[in-house]
Amino acid sequence: MIEYWGEGARQGARVNDGRGASALRRMRSRLACVAIMAAFVPCAAQAQRAITLRDAIDLAQRHGLQARAAASARDASRRRDQAFTSRRLPQLSLTGDLPSYNRAIIPVLQPDGSTEFRAQRQTDASLNLLMSQRLPFTGGSLFVSSELSRLEVRGQRDFRNWSSTPLALGIQQDILRPNAFKWDGREQDLRAERAERQYLEAREDVAIAATQAFFDLYTARLGLENETRNAAVNDTLYTLNKGRFEVGKIGENDLLQSELALLRARTSVDGARLTYDRAMAAFRLAINAGADTPVDIAVTDEIPELVADTALAVEQALRNRSQAFDLQLQEVQARRRITEARLTNGIGATLRATVGLNQTAGDVNAAYRDLLNQQRFSLALSMPIVQWGARINDIQAARADRERTAATGRLAREQLIQEAHFAALQLSQSRRQLALSAKADTVAAKRFEVAYNRYVIGKIDMDNLYFAQNEKNQALTQYLQSLRGYWVAYYGLRRTTLYDFVTGTVIR
Repeated sequence: MIEYWGEGARQGARVNDGRGASALRRMRSRLACVAIMAAFVPCAAQAQRAITLRDAIDLAQRHGLQARAAASARDASRRRDQAFTSRRLPQLSLTGDLPSYNRAIIPVLQPDGSTEFRAQRQTDASLNLLMSQRLPFTGGSLFVSSELSRLEVRGQRDFRNWSSTPLALGIQQDILRPNAFKWDGREQDLRAERAERQYLEAREDVAIAATQAFFDLYTARLGLENETRNAAVNDTLYTLNKGRFEVGKIGENDLLQSELALLRARTSVDGARLTYDRAMAAFRLAINAGADTPVDIAVTDEIPELVADTALAVEQALRNRSQAFDLQLQEVQARRRITEARLTNGIGATLRATVGLNQTAGDVNAAYRDLLNQQRFSLALSMPIVQWGARINDIQAARADRERTAATGRLAREQLIQEAHFAALQLSQSRRQLALSAKADTVAAKRFEVAYNRYVIGKIDMDNLYFAQNEKNQALTQYLQSLRGYWVAYYGLRRTTLYDFVTGTVIR
């Protein structure tokens, strides 16, 4: 745990002095104005529990617009993956013509060998029920079909005929051709896993954005409170200095310096109020809260006790990040392009074989009786003879693309290693810096207390007082920046590695 948490950030300047009682009474009256000025600061209803950082991140991840977009992208990817898996299962389809009509004058061969043109009307109708299954190891297709056709002709000679194939079992297989079905499966598995990791990274991006908005609001709130206190203190000092000037204890230059400091403090209050309003609007947008929803935040003093080991960070980043799966996908695609370039334009063949039962008759019922055997076999061969080096050049281009993919992949991997390594170091450094800035804030606030009390009793001059006030403001700003930087580094390490170092588990 961090030992020092900046008393100036939590309590502001405490002013007390045993000998300057009258000045302190005037100081208390001026500080009463703080409550009135704070009324202009938007705040949450007292009955509502203040939102902690963890609450803000939960709200942003559950209700934020950025989180909704990430969830929609994940759901779309899951649906595409389910659709791809469904297409790998047996597919059942029904096709046909109901009917196909043709009326035309056609040449008709006569018994004496002559040809005459006759008018003819022909009606075709067919239905085919087909179930097919892709074969993952060969890339071919196995299918079972059942078909019924009807042909009716009216013209010189009218006739009607039915043809049935109640059952046919067949296979179609490409030979010496790429197995696209197998490559598609490999790529889809990597795409699906990459999409899941991208969603987890998007959630951590939401956590980082919510953290930044949370501490921007916290910084703006404390900045407004600090500037309001500074204005009250400078108002009291100006009143005190006017009295001293009237009795000749200080010169006019010191009085003008005090008045100028008061005017600057009031200007800073206006700027701090605008910064607060802007930060509040950004925070509401981050958690998707309505403009009328009361919002209040609270920063706890809990800091995770963890040691971000750089070796563990690199290991988890290489194992969990979507970029690792993207590199694997690029490698698979590069190998696929080489295979396709080598096999697509070379010697190949397509085998198609079917066995089944069929019959034809003038009546539909008779077309299903006394079935006869049906066998079909075909082997289509493709053999390019002259390509003028096209196939070789395609192969060399694919291999060059694979070398490029390998080089860029190694570069991306090394960059990922460095990102995880330095993210772990950044968290450790941010923790040390937070401890130092918290101590500095406490010291600076105490120093301003002492300087103010000594100025009231006339022990130090005005320059030393304002110097102490500026140091207090700077220490508060540095403390707030360090606090924000630590939590951004903490969630940045989670995003870089997709690993929770507090629980020692992978983020799911």
